[in-house]
Amino acid sequence: MDFGLFLEFPCREDMTKRDAFAECFALVDAAEARGVESVWLAEYHFSPISVLSAPITIATAIAARTENIRIGLAVALLPLGHPIRLAEEIATLDHISQGRVEFGIGRGTFPETHDGYNSPFAESRDRFNEYLDIIIKSWTTERFSFEGRHYTCQDLYVRPKPVQTPHPPIHVGVTSEETFALVGRMGYPIIINPSRVFSLSELGPYIGQYRQAWQAAGHAAEPQVGLRVPLYVAKTAERAYSEPKASAMASVEGLKNRVAESASRAGITGDWKAQAERLDRMTYNDWLRDKVVYGTPDAVVERLQQLRDELSLTQILYEINFGRQIPYDLQLNNLQMIHDYVMPPLIVS
Repeated sequence: MDFGLFLEFPCREDMTKRDAFAECFALVDAAEARGVESVWLAEYHFSPISVLSAPITIATAIAARTENIRIGLAVALLPLGHPIRLAEEIATLDHISQGRVEFGIGRGTFPETHDGYNSPFAESRDRFNEYLDIIIKSWTTERFSFEGRHYTCQDLYVRPKPVQTPHPPIHVGVTSEETFALVGRMGYPIIINPSRVFSLSELGPYIGQYRQAWQAAGHAAEPQVGLRVPLYVAKTAERAYSEPKASAMASVEGLKNRVAESASRAGITGDWKAQAERLDRMTYNDWLRDKVVYGTPDAVVERLQQLRDELSLTQILYEINFGRQIPYDLQLNNLQMIHDYVMPPLIVS
């Protein structure tokens, strides 16, 4: 099972923007020094909680300061970008990093992000599919033409092509029920973010839908299932419970409010009002049971082994600062505990 560090480049109230960049680059350096396999970057816009609005730029800086760690996007919001520009920039990043790019993509969960880019949220799935088709054609054909609902071009000669052949690995972010089967038919690995909709124990049937759709479509490779999950590891159960509590509950409150505010928007799928009400009822202990994996090294290893076996996971993207309020020294200790005590038994078992 692969492990990757997921970063949001958060900016706490007591930090400057410069401090936020410096802290997360220091975490990347620490991950590289410890041999962490990959680092994954979110994409946030118009947000007071993060400075990560330009993940490709950040990824390029990471490529320049590291030698081994793979660099993933989790996820690039395809409907908000220009498909040709995205193809050029990701291919360029693949050259700068010497073939270390993982291209995670999604359509964007929250409508207000699309508002800011004047991109109708109701069109986001259609734009996602069309733009992905264009990007792949840009990477795999010498010249191509395309005529779609949202973009048309004639005889384009897109350079550079990526280093990786035929292109960087593509992963699709999944946050809603109907997306599992859709991505299974497409034949791409998935990265599940369960925070808004699912408890960890509810994911099994949906992953089953993904696998069934994959097999029905006749894809030759094995389906790949990644899970984004907050981890917090400490030497004692009491510390693992208390140290990340305030940060976690701040995230829960923000997520609940954001889901409730978007519940009536056109283009959303599922019952967001019910999701917000469910989040509002959840206590910290509910969150510990259903959404995150916190504890001593042995407890975290046991829980991750259980999830790996139940869900047939092939990848874990772990958050070390869920809620974005955990102090740097505790984040660094968490990273070290995960790398030294959690990953080794999971890799060999």
